[in-house]
Amino acid sequence: MKLSDELPLDHRLATVYRIGAGLCGVILLVFGILGFTNQLGFFDTNGSQVAGLSTNGLLSLISLVVGLVLMAGAVIGGNVASTVNMTVGTLFLLSGFVHIFILDKGANVLDFGMSNVIFSFVMGLLILTFGMYGRVTGGLPHDNPYWRRRHPEQAAREDAARRRGAAADGPPRLTGGTGPRPATRSTGPRLPGA
Repeated sequence: MKLSDELPLDHRLATVYRIGAGLCGVILLVFGILGFTNQLGFFDTNGSQVAGLSTNGLLSLISLVVGLVLMAGAVIGGNVASTVNMTVGTLFLLSGFVHIFILDKGANVLDFGMSNVIFSFVMGLLILTFGMYGRVTGGLPHDNPYWRRRHPEQAAREDAARRRGAAADGPPRLTGGTGPRPATRSTGPRLPGA
């Protein structure tokens, strides 16, 4: 079973995935560009700051590349944008966890500070949420394209039952029926017990 077999081709959530990828991609692109305009050394770990986050040339380059990947996902859209969002969000969270343990060590080649770790967690959760929105939950409604794709037999039964119900009811009736009689000019309002 391939993941692509479990995903619907087109659905209304594609806009959410595109907006999420585009918004987060632009933020990362701006951060990366600001890092390069400050002409930071590629492996500097002296605490140069851009937008409140410590950075160096390598982190600026990584930010640009990841921002471009997110922007490409936003342009392609659909399931690709969702998958890119989930992958990048997961990588951001992992980066936050790794860097929290190497903050003051020589292995901190990206010059992460605590503000970078917090940013990594927040941005990772945001991107991950955009990617998982409508895909991962225990209570998807039955008209959700992911639910329908994962439960094709039940979706087909529900569609057939809906069509049978609509055919049995026929066109809407304006008179008759077994329900309460509507008020008309000739009968006036229907009084309780009448």
